[in-house]
Amino acid sequence: MRLYRLMVAACFLFMISACTGTETEKIIIDTDEAPAAIGPYSQGILAGNTLYAAGQLGLDPETGEMAGEDLESQTRKALDNLGVVLEAAGMSFQDVVSVDVFLSDIENFSAFNTIYSEYFTETLPARAVVEAARLPRDALVEIKAVAVR
Repeated sequence: MRLYRLMVAACFLFMISACTGTETEKIIIDTDEAPAAIGPYSQGILAGNTLYAAGQLGLDPETGEMAGEDLESQTRKALDNLGVVLEAAGMSFQDVVSVDVFLSDIENFSAFNTIYSEYFTETLPARAVVEAARLPRDALVEIKAVAVR
């Protein structure tokens, strides 16, 4: 009976705190330094102290074209693009807590890791790398991240 009362009290307190909490303001992150969105999405959303950065391709923001046809040039440009989105939100690679990587060919995993390790040197985020059947614009890599200030 005592356990039941504790559970009811805990649920009641949770409901009160959920109802009295304030809604987190969402700020759209948009910078000309990164490629414009190629669909109905934002480059990033800052919700409280957390940035949700959209997937970045190896696109040159000035031309809208791929930085190159090889994995290295596309990976570097995708990471550079991610970096400017982070910067526009007042963050850096050191604030990144999670990264999702989509490779067009998982055989490129090792080559990708070599480049990736140049950008993430101190605080290593959690990460997932998957092979995707096809990426937008026939890219070889897409990288998205979550960062916390």
